[in-house]
Amino acid sequence: MGMTAAETLKRYFGYDSFRGGQKQAVEALLAGKDLLCVMPTGAGKSLCYQIPALMLEGITLVVSPLISLMKDQVSALVSAGIPAAFLNSSLSFAQYQKALANLRVGKYKIIYVAPERLMLPEFLSLCVQLRISLVAVDEAHCISQWGQDFRPDYLKISDFVAQLPSRPVLGAFTATATPQVAQDIENRLKLEAPVVVRTGFDRPNLFFSVQMPDRKDAALLRFVEEHPDQSGIVYCATRKSVEQVSDLLTFHGYSVTRYHAGLTQEERKKNQEDFSFDRVSIVVATNAFGMGIDKSNVSWVLHYNMPKSLEAYYQEAGRAGRDGEPAECVLLYSPQDVVIAKRLIEMPGENEELSEEDRAIVREADYQKLYRMTDYATGTGCLRAAILRYFGEKDVPPRCGNCSNCLGQYEAVDITTQAQMILSCVYRSGQRYGAGVITDLLRGIRKPRYEEQRLTFLSTFGLMKEAPAHEIRLMISALLAQNLLCQSEGQYPVLRLTHASEAVLRGEKQVSMKKPQKAGKEKSAGKKARKQPAPETLESPAALDLFSALRQLRFRIATTENVPAYIVFSDATLRDMASRQPRTPDEMLLISGVGRMKMEKYGELFLREIAAFAGREQTGSAPED
Repeated sequence: MGMTAAETLKRYFGYDSFRGGQKQAVEALLAGKDLLCVMPTGAGKSLCYQIPALMLEGITLVVSPLISLMKDQVSALVSAGIPAAFLNSSLSFAQYQKALANLRVGKYKIIYVAPERLMLPEFLSLCVQLRISLVAVDEAHCISQWGQDFRPDYLKISDFVAQLPSRPVLGAFTATATPQVAQDIENRLKLEAPVVVRTGFDRPNLFFSVQMPDRKDAALLRFVEEHPDQSGIVYCATRKSVEQVSDLLTFHGYSVTRYHAGLTQEERKKNQEDFSFDRVSIVVATNAFGMGIDKSNVSWVLHYNMPKSLEAYYQEAGRAGRDGEPAECVLLYSPQDVVIAKRLIEMPGENEELSEEDRAIVREADYQKLYRMTDYATGTGCLRAAILRYFGEKDVPPRCGNCSNCLGQYEAVDITTQAQMILSCVYRSGQRYGAGVITDLLRGIRKPRYEEQRLTFLSTFGLMKEAPAHEIRLMISALLAQNLLCQSEGQYPVLRLTHASEAVLRGEKQVSMKKPQKAGKEKSAGKKARKQPAPETLESPAALDLFSALRQLRFRIATTENVPAYIVFSDATLRDMASRQPRTPDEMLLISGVGRMKMEKYGELFLREIAAFAGREQTGSAPED
């Protein structure tokens, strides 16, 4: 009789029990039912198909667009004693042919493949001869035009499945899917009465913060200074920003590397490995970096520019705190971010295969998502609640107590007079212009087209000439959030009055706005975030010292084997070791994350380190170099 799912989990991955949703997902696939699994980053989606892959007859095919994820996951599987491989463009022709030959003779239990490879004649003809029991589609939101990372090659997955002699079970997995995107995944993959597993999108260990600093560079340097010796990611919207921010941090003496599509493949690979292997603490990157990165000890993610959508933001921010420890997700916002995002939306993308009509649909969807992202960045309500409601969660508490808005990093400011000026300008200009034009008119900015349209003769022209543009834009955002203004949909949204606007114009309604506190007060949120309780906190100095010693041992092993440190053991596993201090192999197997293969491979080394540490503690001697 074969092992149960729980026994397989313990043997290969070292965990005593499944997390929320994992058991239901595993049981569905083992029962031959299609699956749609929506779990946040760090919730353990990969185990949901890796466990069935080990228990089902035949081969599991994992479709993934993420070269870095394939490499890391295959390394982790091989380290756990599971025969696995990947097929993507990073392989040489000889390596690719060897992998196909091994696949042909049944050497692999799990094979990762890029979506563009599925319909290649050589690969397809081989798959027709194989017994494929499960096809797992990772990052399944890529199949939807309404998702944040649409990839046309994902549309070929259902065609590939239809070519197989017998239909395998299909499992679709994603961390970010609105209800509309989830329905799109189900339809386009042609899932048959799928079991739907949604564990909720909340990541309680993440602290969310939005700052609106006058100078982003100063805010960034202040934040990094407050987080010494922590691993973090800085996301920028453009390659130019990546270079500038990377140079800034390097100049100030920080351990930093960079990542964007303008670098050579060799440099991108080296820089990513330097970060993954803990050779540097910080990586500055565009959104080309990080999809599928399994690095568990990222303590913070800071967005130097606002992303184009909440899906992208939550996925990127979610790379912090994968180990369950408290982590910070900070967005530095300025109105210029919206201008940059619109320019990126209009740039030719990766979807040249689409018709002009389909490209227009994708572009319109991108604009709607950008407006929602801007609402998040400029709103004053709970940031966590805004994210959860966006992804369709019901009964979301109005306050989480663990974001910058809830912790009151704002001061209430009466803007009734300014609101009247803004609303009057919108009305007198015919309710035909967007926020940018209204801001210009209020500031008295003269442009030829404003002169031609006689907008400079409006009584509201120049009424707020002393106000900075970003402050007027923040006020407009506040009026939109309070339904005192509305805006049309489309690429160029137009501001219009609402029924509630009249009361403000008549002086019958007061308007206030929460204004960000100055830079000196912004530190409090990060400090409060770090005070949130960790799931596995090491209380004693001795346990902390042992944890440090075990991390050094892990680093030496990882360096020797040329793999990221977390492939050996995660920080959470090392914390458990430091807390419980196992002395025998049987006790080591009780540590979360230590399976039999890892025990055989690394167990003795870590047991010796723990015993040596205990001896040093008793004698009071210092460790040897």
